[in-house]
Amino acid sequence: MTDVVERFAYEAEQIEGARFRLHGRNPQTGLDCIGLAACALERAGAASDAPSGYTLRNSDISSHVKKVFPAGFVPATGDVERGDLLLVRPGPSQQHLLIALGQNRFVHAHAGLRRVVIQTGLHGWPVLHHWRLAAAQE
Repeated sequence: MTDVVERFAYEAEQIEGARFRLHGRNPQTGLDCIGLAACALERAGAASDAPSGYTLRNSDISSHVKKVFPAGFVPATGDVERGDLLLVRPGPSQQHLLIALGQNRFVHAHAGLRRVVIQTGLHGWPVLHHWRLAAAQE
């Protein structure tokens, strides 16, 4: 694991407890799942460019995710590793990003709980996409 990958996971973990806010980009005022990933990347020293204009309910945000992270996330296969980014479907017409803190531990901005939380497991949410920072592939 590279330093930037570890820092990305570490910084995401440190944001636990921040309020949830759709299109939020600052832990002081609130974050959504894309904002959490963008904030953790920036704190880790990588580039991000978080989009807006998406809704809480949506059928596909993967194109937004690809634009967000010029830091170099690439498709990943196999076991989930610390610092991986997962796009899951927690419900109909919902897509959501999780940042892996380990193989079965994740941090994400939970709209229902109105805060950034750490959870164990995926709660049956299907994984639609699995990305890893390109630096981790080197």
